[in-house]
Amino acid sequence: MVTVDGMIRVLLVDDDPLVRSALALMLGGQSDIDVVGEAPNGQVGVALVGELDPDVVLMDIRMPVMDGLEATQVLHQQPSPPAVVVLTTFDADDHVVRAVAAGADGFLLKDTPPSDIVHAIRTVAAGDAMLSPSATRSIVSRLRSSTSSDRSTAAADRLTVLTERELEVAVCVGRGLSNSEIASELYLSVPTVKSHVSRLLTKLDGTNRVQVAMIVHDAGLV
Repeated sequence: MVTVDGMIRVLLVDDDPLVRSALALMLGGQSDIDVVGEAPNGQVGVALVGELDPDVVLMDIRMPVMDGLEATQVLHQQPSPPAVVVLTTFDADDHVVRAVAAGADGFLLKDTPPSDIVHAIRTVAAGDAMLSPSATRSIVSRLRSSTSSDRSTAAADRLTVLTERELEVAVCVGRGLSNSEIASELYLSVPTVKSHVSRLLTKLDGTNRVQVAMIVHDAGLV
């Protein structure tokens, strides 16, 4: 959630000081983004989240002491976690799936153009998910290769706890629509959509929109 002054507070977590410096320099030129801190590993990053209260964490995967996946999982067990965008050089299917399972709201490669990184930060700060095209392909590939009947049945069972309107919102999330696009399609206000998404996460025991989308895909609704 963006702070009252409209600034998006960002924490950089990466063991490479050159990467942190480059990101800080690039993001420092944005009028609506404030880099509030840097951490060399996940353990320090988790501690700084408690001190600095960032809106978004840019998180590397491979780091000493505590890696980015473990740190993301720890953060998303907290009551009001920041959005996490995993930014890595490793485009492996397993990394993508594990990052989403850990609670990451976005997954981008480090060679992603600066403008796309900025867009991702703004997107997750607004409550939407952001995956690179390669990450999306990995998720779809994982779904297709799974035992479809078992996954479909389990997913359909999980969706039975939703109201009719919540299910409509869930399907829109599964289609990759943003909150504003869902609001337009279902004739709702954006705050109402955000409330529905929050209830979806609670009822489906999820930590981010991507997990909701995966359940909807598994159930065959998208």
